[in-house]
Amino acid sequence: MRIDIITIFPEMFEGPFSESIIKRAQEKKLVDIHLHQLRDYTTDKHRKTDDYAFSGGAGMVMMIEPVARCIDALTAERDYDEIIYMSPDGELLDQKMANTLSLKGNIIILCGHYKGIDERIREHLITKEISIGNYVLSGGELAAAVLVDSVVRLIPGVLGNETSALSDSFQDGLVSPPVYTRPREFRGWKVPDILLSGNEKLITEWKYEQSLKRTKERRPGMLGEES
Repeated sequence: MRIDIITIFPEMFEGPFSESIIKRAQEKKLVDIHLHQLRDYTTDKHRKTDDYAFSGGAGMVMMIEPVARCIDALTAERDYDEIIYMSPDGELLDQKMANTLSLKGNIIILCGHYKGIDERIREHLITKEISIGNYVLSGGELAAAVLVDSVVRLIPGVLGNETSALSDSFQDGLVSPPVYTRPREFRGWKVPDILLSGNEKLITEWKYEQSLKRTKERRPGMLGEES
């Protein structure tokens, strides 16, 4: 999988992409991530990528020309399955969307800034808009990093245990059940006896019941219930 990220702050990705799972995925050649400095595509001598909005108003708007040039340069080299814009009013990221995107071959992610991007970019160049929550960040970089992490970990071979991602919260429409490890007792707090029984059938039933209970308590909307 190839992921191209368009940003004016490529340095913000150095930490998230140089550690842990994403680092290992790149080392295994399972994902190829490229960062593109948007300022390299502007003709402004000061390397500006934003301008005032027509009709006035507070805040600056990302200009159409450098974004279009960058996307044109990338799409001239290969076909892309999606050109994604990280936006507060985009479709809310969930596990189903992450699963779908993990099956793609090539995607572009555009990180917005300021008061947003020229609407014509959204109308003519973007194929999908994604939000990671109903709040506003200073820019799209952190949201893009979240999206990449949620997608890359699903690529076969990225996680050490192939079944690990399939047992994550939300994969089966429920949140995950509680988990425990050694010691069996700490400060009088004990691991549920059922998990130590060795009875796989009863353990599987217990885990399902706990997942269902937690989902009802914490994410009732996933079950079509009012919160």
